[in-house]
Amino acid sequence: MDGLRTPPSPSWIYPTVILCLFGFFSMMRPSEPFLIPYLSGPDKNLTTTEMTNEIFPVWTYSYLVLLLPVFILTDYVRYKPVILLQGISFIITWLLLLFGQGVKAMQAVEFFYGMVTATEVAYFAYIYSVVSPEHYQKVSSYCRGITLVAYTTASVLAQLLVSLAKISYFYLNVISLASVSVAFLVSLFLPMPKKSMFFHAKPSKEVQKPTSMDAALNEAHEKEAFGCSEEKSTSEIATTLGNLDDGQLNHPKPENVALKVFVQWFQDLKECYSSKRLLYWSLWWALSTAGFNQILNYIQVLWDYKAPSQNSFIYNGAVEAIATFGGAVAAFAVGYVKVNWDLLGELALAIFSVVNASSLFLMHYTANIWACYAGYLIFKSSYMLLITIAVFQIAVNLSVERYALVFGINTFIALVIQTIITVIVVDRRGLHLPIGIQFLVYGSYFAVIAGIFLIRSLYIICSASCQKEVQRSAPSQSE
Repeated sequence: MDGLRTPPSPSWIYPTVILCLFGFFSMMRPSEPFLIPYLSGPDKNLTTTEMTNEIFPVWTYSYLVLLLPVFILTDYVRYKPVILLQGISFIITWLLLLFGQGVKAMQAVEFFYGMVTATEVAYFAYIYSVVSPEHYQKVSSYCRGITLVAYTTASVLAQLLVSLAKISYFYLNVISLASVSVAFLVSLFLPMPKKSMFFHAKPSKEVQKPTSMDAALNEAHEKEAFGCSEEKSTSEIATTLGNLDDGQLNHPKPENVALKVFVQWFQDLKECYSSKRLLYWSLWWALSTAGFNQILNYIQVLWDYKAPSQNSFIYNGAVEAIATFGGAVAAFAVGYVKVNWDLLGELALAIFSVVNASSLFLMHYTANIWACYAGYLIFKSSYMLLITIAVFQIAVNLSVERYALVFGINTFIALVIQTIITVIVVDRRGLHLPIGIQFLVYGSYFAVIAGIFLIRSLYIICSASCQKEVQRSAPSQSE
């Protein structure tokens, strides 16, 4: 990598511009909203069963296998090599999409896309190792915003090209390949960081803590920025990895660094999850994110089932663009809502989980594609609202280093749950359910989540009421 290393700039502007360019071109992929019509059309001629039960599960499995090793490797090699690896994986993915044929080739596509999503951790972590702390918030907003803009732009462009220019889905993938290739070339110009969060950290006098709602909101926007299957993603880990300027290791001997890091991780996580409040919010995060990623992985299959792309006009690109915008608005709106989240937060989780379950039941039972689109918009917006609240509730009382680890573990647990769902519901070695029945199962899954947190919220509200009664009666007894 030394040959690719460029002299570090004393200004934060240079690495920020390069990283934003990488984020824009890596997300400018107009083929994403029309992946299923492309695979089921004359270019690939794959059946719904092959896509649902044989091809798409590979992404979940590869992502699970790669996530933790890449999480550790990213910090150890100081981010840039992993960003380059992501660029290479992007290119391989779209080359296979364009020129590969058959189930095996598409399974390889899903494996390399699993590599892409696992390496997303480096994108948001990188910038915090090359800029000073006073620029963190500004740079974070730039990097997240550019990915959101790129995905929305790509979705709108795709819809216009398909609906107005009648362009083939094949050429949408050509545009995507060109875009991710430019992203890889841009990443070569990133300066190589001299430090990282854990393995190459400098001594620090104190650990930073998140200080504002804006910081927590930024965490949730990562997931939205990597729309569609990118929201299958590990973005929550990605942002928080970088937010620590200096580490806590006082230059231990090289052979002891890894052991000390892992021991410290274990101790920190044990202490964090000893808090019941954090534990329950993390439980909702993991359960809901697993279901959310599963929906995003198979929603286009459902749309194609409700309105086959070969026989009707489809508006996947427009729907994804609106959903992305709606999710972002919902996430930002949290900052202006004044609620006692300690008392009513879990009730909100229960209520909106009911909304999620209802929208999924609507998508299952309706035969109207427009109703199906509407259900997806409601589902995605409500999830983005809730994940923002959850991020804030978890992060607000943790040091930056600790909430990086908590978010990473929560995401990993979510992926484990999603893998279990995939094996049981989707995989041909499991129940091998058709796509329509799958969404009935997913709706029931969110209904169970709603039930769990409704019971928990009622318990919290009753406990608080009883405590107030005791406090009121105490003065009269003393008199």
